[in-house]
Amino acid sequence: MTFKLLPSAAATGKRCLQHFNHFESRITFHRSLWSSSFIGQKDLSSNIGNKKLNSEIQVEDQNSHQTGNPSTILPFSHFLVDSFSRHHTYLRISLTERCNLRCKYCMPEEGVELTEKEKLLSNAEVLKLAQLFVAEGVDKIRLTGGEPMVRKDLLQIIESLNELKSEGLKTIGMTTNGITLKRKAKALKQAGLDHINISLDTLEPEKFQFVTRRNGWQNVMDGIHAAIDSGLAKIKLNCVVMRGLNEDEIVGFVKLAQTLPIDVRFIEYMPFDGNKWSQMKMFSYMEMLELIRKEFPNLYRLSNDSTDTSKSFTAPGFAGKIGFITSMSEHFCGGCNRLRITADGNLKVCLFGNAEVSLRDALRSNLPDDELLDIIGKAVKRKKKQHAGMTNLTNMKNRPMILIGG
Repeated sequence: MTFKLLPSAAATGKRCLQHFNHFESRITFHRSLWSSSFIGQKDLSSNIGNKKLNSEIQVEDQNSHQTGNPSTILPFSHFLVDSFSRHHTYLRISLTERCNLRCKYCMPEEGVELTEKEKLLSNAEVLKLAQLFVAEGVDKIRLTGGEPMVRKDLLQIIESLNELKSEGLKTIGMTTNGITLKRKAKALKQAGLDHINISLDTLEPEKFQFVTRRNGWQNVMDGIHAAIDSGLAKIKLNCVVMRGLNEDEIVGFVKLAQTLPIDVRFIEYMPFDGNKWSQMKMFSYMEMLELIRKEFPNLYRLSNDSTDTSKSFTAPGFAGKIGFITSMSEHFCGGCNRLRITADGNLKVCLFGNAEVSLRDALRSNLPDDELLDIIGKAVKRKKKQHAGMTNLTNMKNRPMILIGG
């Protein structure tokens, strides 16, 4: 069964009117961004047909998004632009708080108190929010958890999201621990999944059991190869590096990228509630790079987009590449284009921020789309320039990672 995407307004006419109003609000917002010599004092309607204006809108891809009609380019929604002019085109949606592993850096040793089922977003609410964000310019959605593959209806959710590709969505991704990926990879691809991130922090089965408090290392390795065989467009392997635990395996992970068409990304250990983070455990990007270059001196830097979280490298003869997510030592907040919705329906504009706003409650209050967008827009405008910094983050209250969505 596929979950149908319902119109975001009560009737088609109302939906059309809302799109018209949103278009007008976007035009108004972006008037200030366009040169006065370009628009001048003429009435806006007389300029819509101006070739120079249309060309400018289409060239400035970061200020626009494509709707279902390939010939229609609209200015990017002001609801998703923060006070530092960052355009948020990437939405991460957590589908569940449940997981079949208990990774030390993600879940406190004592576990977490799960949200009551009726307080979690329903499938219809997830798809409603996805549709709303895509209509405003989000072109990439990543499904997270918990472990999203514990959801029996995951394929149906992806199929429903896939319908949004006719409305401007370009990419559907998912983050998984890979435990059940071997038998599901092909079906995920067929449902519409484009990219997959697989979490793996060790190449040693015994250490895997220590880190995750569960067995399953071989399942993950088999899942990686199944993902490659499925034809997914992009496969990333995420490794959280912790001093004294797995920094001695970094070169081994690099060798995976040497032989497999995957992107191996090393993530600096980050502080979240209950994961016993300390600066002594944090193995920095520069330390990793120095260690790798001893084995691979021809490693060179690749160009990255301004919104990329990873600093990418490769070497001659590599089938894949490696990257470094340097949240602690060299933050990339200036190019952040990401928003998160937790499984219980809260919007987080920053992974490390503790400010949240409930979209679930707004949905269940039957607020119209324009009021929902106003709530979203105000939250985005409150997003800070950067996170509080490595030292301060350890003293800030935040959710455990499993309750945020990886």
